[in-house]
Amino acid sequence: MIVFRDPSEVPTDFGPSVVAIGKFDGVHAGHRAVIERLKADAAASGARAVAVTFDRNPLALLRPEICPENVVSVERKLELLGELGLEATLLLTFDRELASRTPVEFVEMILVDALHVSTVLVGRDFRFGHKGAGTPDLLRELGPQYGFTVDVVEDVYVEGSERRVSSSWIRELLAEGDVNKAEAVLGRSVDVRGEVVHGLKRGRELGFPTANLSASVDSLVPADGVYAGWLIDHDTAVRYPAAVSVGTNPTFDDVLVRQVEAHVLDEDSLDLYGHDVTVEFTERLRGMVAFEGIDALMAQMAADVVAARALLTGDVRA
Repeated sequence: MIVFRDPSEVPTDFGPSVVAIGKFDGVHAGHRAVIERLKADAAASGARAVAVTFDRNPLALLRPEICPENVVSVERKLELLGELGLEATLLLTFDRELASRTPVEFVEMILVDALHVSTVLVGRDFRFGHKGAGTPDLLRELGPQYGFTVDVVEDVYVEGSERRVSSSWIRELLAEGDVNKAEAVLGRSVDVRGEVVHGLKRGRELGFPTANLSASVDSLVPADGVYAGWLIDHDTAVRYPAAVSVGTNPTFDDVLVRQVEAHVLDEDSLDLYGHDVTVEFTERLRGMVAFEGIDALMAQMAADVVAARALLTGDVRA
C-alpha cells in the first residue's frame, strides 16, 4: 500500500479513486466493512481504492481535555489498513490549517484535486471541515458539481448485540478486560506489539521467566490482570502459547508503570531480549491482586500456567 502523508505527494495522474474517509482508529469490524465496500466499488469502476485518515484524533487538537486514548498508534493503523488490500492511504496532518478549512475547501483540495475522486464512502455520523460543518448530506449536494457520488455506509453490529461497532465500545471492553468481546468488535485479535526489554527479573527468580514489553507499544493495553494468550516472535516467526500479566505487580509494589509480561509456556530458556514481539490476548483468567507472601503468589502463578495451557493447547496437565 502506498502511503501519502500530504496531498502534494499524490501524483498528478493518480486516480480516478474511490475514497473512504474516517479516523479508522482500531481498524475495527465497522471499518473493515467500509473497506470491503470500498474495494468492491473500486473494482466495479476500475478506480483506485483509497483511505483518507488523520495522524491524530481531531479532538487532540480541538478538545484535548476530552480526547480519548487511541486504540492503535498511527503506524499500526497504517499497517492494518495495508493488510486490507487498499492501494493507497492519504494520512492527513490534523493541524490548525486543516481544521480551519471549509467543507468545500476540503472537498476541492483533497478529494477532487489530489485524489480525483469518483465515489466517496462515509459513515452516517461523519463530519468534516471547519467546526464539523460538513456532513454526508453536504457531500451529496457537492457531488454533481465535482463529479462524484456518495455512498453512506450503514452501521455494523456484532451478532447478538444491538450496539453499533465503534472505537468507544472497544475502549470500554479493553478497560473491562473483556478481550473476547473486544476481538469480536475489532474483527481481529486483541494484541500489542513492542520490544522485549530487561525488567527486574523477578519472574525468573520465582521460576516463571517473562518477556517484558517496553512501555512503548502500538495498541491500547487491556485491563490489569492475567490472560491466556500468544507471543509471536517476529525475529524468528515463531508463535508461542503464553500466560500474560498486565499491571504493576501489587504484591511487591515496586513497579511504577503498567507492564505487559508474557511467560512462554514450557520454554524456560528462551532469550528474547531485544526481539520485536506481538502479544495476543485470548482470554482473561483473573484480575490483578496483591498476595500475602511469595508462596501464595507462586501457587497462583502455577495455577495460571495450568489454566492458560489448558485453554490454549488443550493440555490439562498440572
